[in-house]
Amino acid sequence: MATFLYRVGRLAFRRRWYVALVWAAVLAAVGLGALKAPGAADEGFSMPGIESQKAFDLMEERFPGATADGATARVVFVAPRGEKVTAAEHRKAVEDTVAQLADGSQVASAVNPFQAKAVSKDGTTAYATVTYKVAADDFTDASKAQLRKALDEARDAGLTVDAGGTAMDDRGGAGGAAEVIGVAIAAVVLLVTFGSLAAAGLPLLTAIIGVGVSMATILALSDALGLSTTTGTLAMMLGLAVGIDYALFVVSRYREERAKGRAPQEATALAVGTAGSAVVFAGLTVVIALAGLSVVGIPMLTKMGLAAAGAVVVGVLIALTLVPAFLGFWPNAVLSRRARRSGRVEQERRDNGGTRWARFVLRRPLPVLILGVLGLGALALPMTSLQLGMPGDEAKPASTTERRAYDALAEGFGPGFNGPLTVVVDAKGDDDAKGAAATIAKEVGATEGVVSVSPARFNEAGDTAVFSVVPSTAPTDERTKNLVTTIRGERPGVESATGATFEVTGTTALNIDISEKVQSALVPYLIVVVGLAIVLLLVVFRSLLVPLKAALGFLLSVLAALGAVVVVFQEGHGSGLLGVETTGPIMSLMPIFLVGIVFGLAMDYEVFLVSRMREAYVHGETAAQAVTSGFRHSARVVVAAALIMIAVFAGFIGESDSMIKMIGFGLAAAVLLDAFVVRMALVPAVLALLGDRAWWLPKWLERALPRVDVEGEALTRAAGLPEPAPAPQEAARV
Repeated sequence: MATFLYRVGRLAFRRRWYVALVWAAVLAAVGLGALKAPGAADEGFSMPGIESQKAFDLMEERFPGATADGATARVVFVAPRGEKVTAAEHRKAVEDTVAQLADGSQVASAVNPFQAKAVSKDGTTAYATVTYKVAADDFTDASKAQLRKALDEARDAGLTVDAGGTAMDDRGGAGGAAEVIGVAIAAVVLLVTFGSLAAAGLPLLTAIIGVGVSMATILALSDALGLSTTTGTLAMMLGLAVGIDYALFVVSRYREERAKGRAPQEATALAVGTAGSAVVFAGLTVVIALAGLSVVGIPMLTKMGLAAAGAVVVGVLIALTLVPAFLGFWPNAVLSRRARRSGRVEQERRDNGGTRWARFVLRRPLPVLILGVLGLGALALPMTSLQLGMPGDEAKPASTTERRAYDALAEGFGPGFNGPLTVVVDAKGDDDAKGAAATIAKEVGATEGVVSVSPARFNEAGDTAVFSVVPSTAPTDERTKNLVTTIRGERPGVESATGATFEVTGTTALNIDISEKVQSALVPYLIVVVGLAIVLLLVVFRSLLVPLKAALGFLLSVLAALGAVVVVFQEGHGSGLLGVETTGPIMSLMPIFLVGIVFGLAMDYEVFLVSRMREAYVHGETAAQAVTSGFRHSARVVVAAALIMIAVFAGFIGESDSMIKMIGFGLAAAVLLDAFVVRMALVPAVLALLGDRAWWLPKWLERALPRVDVEGEALTRAAGLPEPAPAPQEAARV
């Protein structure tokens, strides 16, 4: 592997114009394809194998067109304190507003609340449902402006008016500002790390080129492969993250080789052969984690994972080819200012922050290990009370009209009104379909926790009925989940008595089913991803204990990060500092996202840090010397890479959407804990305690594993250059 990549780096340096032109042609080709490709469709969210999805599919089959995904808006009118919306002047204002809403070019219907009996019992609140002919993605600015104008005029009449629904969704692509802030902070970190504008700018430039190629490819293939508009979100975030990281490691190794007296071409080839080998295997671990998202069984999540895996592959290829080509164009520009001024590249000092920290841990490995494990364990404890859900408008800031509409409906019609259940009765083959539906509705309505049941609505064939059930508790309340479980648990007796079957669906039931399926898929996902990564790390490190230590350390850090998320977003401790106004269940997909993304990044840091230790050990240093050597060469770069990732993810905490806040906080916390506690503290502590046993591998397993030469043992012969001598006093210092 190292020898092959050495040749790749040498060729890319020598044929730099060809390499640059090839990547420019690729970017132009996929960019042209993206411009000419049909727009990506919004495929919606589906999860095969759960009851609520089966019920929804049955509704689509028996009620053609009834489940069309046209945009909707629910406009809520609240009378001034002590008054009622049924008063003549308020009623006229409501009806005029509904008439104005119905006049839009994209409007299919606008229902008058007084005709639809959509007025609260106390007469203070009413709501009108507006249905549009187009999906939310096709909702024009003119239609939005017309909706807002109608709301403003109703407010001028003295009513409190707010609106929710898909028509109110902001499709502007949250996180754009966060990405800009993250890139800016990354530039500062790189500049401080390298002390050179060119060295800081090269990883950013190549990462942006890689993201451009990846995103253009996704857009070009979106129609052919059925990719949605949201598929590229994860690809953009991870493509930028790993693109910076991988280029950072190659450039850092290039500077190190130049400091040893190598010529630019040889330094580039050796950098790609050594750091490039770590890049390849780190990239493979990320790809495994992302491709493993298919285990969950959510088509949208599978496509997002595969698209992001493709972006990571592009990032690896960029680091192995375009980065050395750019080093060929500007071989001295990436060096420090002192080296450029003096014309000499000085050998890196033997002592730096990495070596000092490594010696500190090596002298006190047991206390560092115990303190780190206990700290992570304490952070992970709240994870035991994790509650999954899909927060809706109730999780938005109180400053948004959607949140105010949600609160007004809950106050006027009860907390369960915002999350009704939908019961689908399949009476096909039943002689008395109406009687069966009535019996099922009566039994469901008698269940404790049910406030009301709507009249059943039949399809044209008369063999399928649908009715709504309003719970007494909020959609994310644990009692609502128990209610759904109770209704489904009583089903066998009801079905045997009526001869008809029924299923429970609706947004609330769908969210409950998704949470349960994701929770049950989390352990298999961890087994698949961690298991494959352990096998890969066995090949990389040729050690039995190092991969196991890496996997256990990751599990500790990810559980601690999830515990921190629970503390802030579920229990509310410190939520005010982050601007979180409402606490509640953790987003269902959050643990899967956290595990997949952070596992890949954690293995990046593991491979980059420990591969340098392995390299030093293979080249004759003792186990303790190898730990110090690994930190001397890699600690600063790993810290810089981790700070960049933390900055990118933490930027999302500033967004107003609570789910984006949650994702940003969780990812930033996980990277912080994994990089600085696990990789920088627990890893050297464990290696110090194990000594030479850390690199032990059974003979039979050593013979079975393929040799890939990640450490570059063959590079000295391939390059035809003497290997620099190790530090003579390092053993005494340790």
